[in-house]
Amino acid sequence: MKTAARSRFSPAVLRRATGFVAALAVAAGAFASFLPAPAAAQQKTTLRVAYIPVVTWLPMLIAQDKGFFAQHGLTVTLTKFPNIVNLPGTVGRQFDLVPTTPPDILNGVASGLNLAAVAGETLETSQNKSFLVMVRPDGSIKTVKDLAGKRIASPSVGSVMHIAVLHWVKEAGGDPATVTGIEVPFPNMMDQLKAGRVDAAEQLQPFVGQMLAKGYKPLGDPLLAIADPVLFTFWIADANWARAHRAVLKEWVASLEQGRQVIKTDDKAARAVLVKYSGLPAAVVARIPMPHYNFKINPAELDVWRKVLVSQGHPLQHLDVDKMVVTAE
Repeated sequence: MKTAARSRFSPAVLRRATGFVAALAVAAGAFASFLPAPAAAQQKTTLRVAYIPVVTWLPMLIAQDKGFFAQHGLTVTLTKFPNIVNLPGTVGRQFDLVPTTPPDILNGVASGLNLAAVAGETLETSQNKSFLVMVRPDGSIKTVKDLAGKRIASPSVGSVMHIAVLHWVKEAGGDPATVTGIEVPFPNMMDQLKAGRVDAAEQLQPFVGQMLAKGYKPLGDPLLAIADPVLFTFWIADANWARAHRAVLKEWVASLEQGRQVIKTDDKAARAVLVKYSGLPAAVVARIPMPHYNFKINPAELDVWRKVLVSQGHPLQHLDVDKMVVTAE
């Protein structure tokens, strides 16, 4: 009968080896506790976001399309809107973040809404114009002052664009009280101008490019009469929510920065996202100039607009713009 082979190691050696293995297991477990949890196990913050399907908000659209928000722990649900005029009133109720412009937040806060600017989006500059007043090439309007007494197609008579036009006319020596704003959707402005129902149009890209191609003439960019550069569009949230979620805002801005990086380094990919979300033909999107994106924002940029609105009779003299900016920084 064969006997079992004996171990070459003594019982004491085996005990020491067993203890060493156990210690390694404990150390490995402790090390693993410092490692980040798998993405699927990490808790994500859900954000309800309104957007307008135009180039202005392209960094956000890219961040959603390319998964940058998810990489930063955010689950973003998007709802499309045709314009931004009525969005401030939805903040904290229907949405966590919405796009807006200076007059909309200033008037909203003055009316009692608890709003804060949380991240920038675009600046208008003399080197990078996204808004132009367009006129007929055979019309009587040759200078800004000529807009006095005329009918101007506008997305809204309370919009940032129309506020800027009224300021522009006043600065040029005309009477802004004689300007009549006619609310017309951007896609219909060229037809209204051609038919003579309006004398000028407050037009935005990509429609500026389409009108230029048809021979209409640019009179200039009214936004630059306010400042150069000047704050044009940005993101807002409920002020209390923003103060309690600065870490979330940091991840939001980081995601937007990744979207902007795609615009800088891969123009084809960026424009493909705009085609997807805007529904515009690729040939049209290919000709759209990119705005000047800047995700920082400060109270001074809002105060410039507050002063313009006060000069136009809006009761914003005592509005504290310092309290209206809550960012991750």
